[in-house]
Amino acid sequence: MKKNITITIAVFGIILISAGCKKYLDVNKDPNHTTSVSESLQLGPIEKTMAGNTVVGECGVSASYWTQQVSINQPPPTLETYEIFPADVDGTWSFNLYPATFQNLKIMIAQAEAAHHNQYAAIGKTLYAFNLAVATDFWNDIPYSQANDLAFTKPKYDSQESVYHAVQSLLDSALYYANQPASPVAPSTDDFIYGGDMDKWKKFIYTLKARYYLRLTKAPGHTPSAQADSALAALQNGFASNDDNATIAYAGSANDQNPWYGGTLPGAGGVVLAKFFVDGLKNNNDPRLPVIANVNSSGTYTGRASGADPAPDYTVYSTIGSFFGGSQPLNSNDASGAAAPLIVTTYSEALFIKAEATFIKSGAAAAEPIYQAAIASHMSLLGVSAVDQTTYITAKPALTTANGIQEIISEKYIADFLSVEAYNDWRRTGFPVLTLAQNAFVNYIPRRWPYPSSELLANPQPQQKATTADRVWWDAQ
Repeated sequence: MKKNITITIAVFGIILISAGCKKYLDVNKDPNHTTSVSESLQLGPIEKTMAGNTVVGECGVSASYWTQQVSINQPPPTLETYEIFPADVDGTWSFNLYPATFQNLKIMIAQAEAAHHNQYAAIGKTLYAFNLAVATDFWNDIPYSQANDLAFTKPKYDSQESVYHAVQSLLDSALYYANQPASPVAPSTDDFIYGGDMDKWKKFIYTLKARYYLRLTKAPGHTPSAQADSALAALQNGFASNDDNATIAYAGSANDQNPWYGGTLPGAGGVVLAKFFVDGLKNNNDPRLPVIANVNSSGTYTGRASGADPAPDYTVYSTIGSFFGGSQPLNSNDASGAAAPLIVTTYSEALFIKAEATFIKSGAAAAEPIYQAAIASHMSLLGVSAVDQTTYITAKPALTTANGIQEIISEKYIADFLSVEAYNDWRRTGFPVLTLAQNAFVNYIPRRWPYPSSELLANPQPQQKATTADRVWWDAQ
């Protein structure tokens, strides 16, 4: 399965507007056709495109395969066994990211700024920063400063370091607009994440800033201590409870389903849970297992060995629970996963960031209660009882100087189920400790994506010599 979990919702009318009349003869303007689209008609489709492309799509799927959270019951080689070519990521870059997300956000932001629609400007810049970070995390150097500009037919690739500066600048600008007087033209039901609640958007922005600060703990020219300081400062204004979680809402109808739902239906190719992930939950008696996973056809929790030859019937393996948008292959009448909110960023992630940053700055004893709160917050989100939370947490080993990062990231790996952040943390810290999938197409777990085929042909750049074995800038040795 390469792209069967990708929503492709493109706002072509908006794109055409951005490139349109000014370039050609204005005397041919049709007074009966609009020359702009309101932000309220732009925001929702952009958020749903982001959901299906950078939260899930090729991004979320490859991250979940490569960190062995999920598996695909198909003959190798597959994406799971590290087979990935430039053509495989072409749609993500050439359709979903640069035109359908970045270009449309650029239009929405410019329009909102000009009209002083401050809330839309703040949301647009936040979403731009989020998607820009995902893009650079997978490709390293990418077009930004000259991207989506008709003056540059072959936009240069900006360094990942400069792109990360841009990400933080966009988030700072988003905060500026979020703190300006509210415009009467404001998002509400067209905002599928927070319904226009700007207090929650501000907490989301600060939490993202902390995420991206901590990403650079090993980046050249940065130190873990300084990045931890910046992350802790941002988190003072970040998520404060699970009520602040960033999720994208779905109605559950045929055209509005959680993107994991369609990708886990019986006809989608056999997406199941990976043995490494399921065994880890079982070995630790993790009470989240019944929420994360569906039982298999034998009534047990069984993961598939990554890269193994396919089983004749994929229902011998556990599948993704409906809480996370998974379908129910053993109960086709249960379509609750279709309406499950898609998780983008959570309070538990914010607490794990805080725990790691505190560990870096103040040591294991100071990080311990924050680490435990992070586990508890994720369990509460999944509906685990307080008694079961306590039993699980008290059985965990105490954090020490030697095990601190491994314990924090290994638990964060569970809390970031199906998130690209699990892949980013694995590259940054080496945890959890993974082994190669069976029948591996290459003898390493990829540390990045290849550049897309469209760029290789239309916009040759020196950076395109990189292979999937090469590390991105922040993924230092």
